[in-house]
Amino acid sequence: MSPAVGWAVLVGIAFGLGTLLVVAGAPSLGPARLADRIAAAVAPVSPGAREHLQRRAEAPGALAALLDGPIADAARFAVAGVLSDRSTIERRLRRSGSTVGVQRYRTTRLVVGILGALLGTVLAIAFVFRGAPVAVMVVVPIAGVLAAASVDVVQERRARARAARLVDELPVVLEFLAMSLSAGEGMVDALRRVAAVGRGELAAELGGVVVNVAAGGSIAAELRQLSTALELPPLQRSLEQLIGALERGAPVAEVLRAQAQDAREDERARLLESVGKTEVRMLVPLVLIILPATVVLAIWPGIMVLRLGF
Repeated sequence: MSPAVGWAVLVGIAFGLGTLLVVAGAPSLGPARLADRIAAAVAPVSPGAREHLQRRAEAPGALAALLDGPIADAARFAVAGVLSDRSTIERRLRRSGSTVGVQRYRTTRLVVGILGALLGTVLAIAFVFRGAPVAVMVVVPIAGVLAAASVDVVQERRARARAARLVDELPVVLEFLAMSLSAGEGMVDALRRVAAVGRGELAAELGGVVVNVAAGGSIAAELRQLSTALELPPLQRSLEQLIGALERGAPVAEVLRAQAQDAREDERARLLESVGKTEVRMLVPLVLIILPATVVLAIWPGIMVLRLGF
């Protein structure tokens, strides 16, 4: 096969995949069904509604449906065996606040891995045409695994960024709750007010707690479940103190003010630690770039003068 024919085949495959992605990603026409509208409204408190919305997202016309079947399931299982398992994915999705299900996440990872393998195939064929040995084809599975792993890396970075935002919002939310309780509101009403007024990540999480309590859940159990799901030590410590105050009948407002003060002290300590690390990192460009450039600029004119004989 000549290089021209090989490149034509690769261009044809790329064009076909591009067309497939465009067609699969096109939204379906027509009004939304009643079941879809109801499922979107009750999704925060109904696992069945969330599963229904997920199936709608993966309905025919979506890319995930094109990869549905025994072969795709086997491929997803194989990728999951190489990378993270189901429990790790669920924990990562929960911490990042994503509404994507585990199955769809695995499908996305499989698609990205396939695209990475195709890119590796293109590069390997190009190198083979230029005279490289056939052993260069080992780059194909490596590119696929690295591309699939990049999805986990991106999701983990999102989870860490959201965790940092949650910790930053914690003192303000605790003080707001303390103010609402001091004004005479109940705990559920205070949480509802924070969820309605706040625009941050923690306010949204507390809004979910309010919805679950309104559906019949216990406020202590819901707060404890939130603490376990987010896996943030500052938030876990504050929520455990809050739950203990609710169960013992202690003055909750005073406990929240004390927890807010502790959270601010922790934030101050983190800022000081971050400043110390930044100072150390600043030494790298200072020592490796700025200092050598300064020495060169100071010595070079003298060397030139000495060479000219002045």
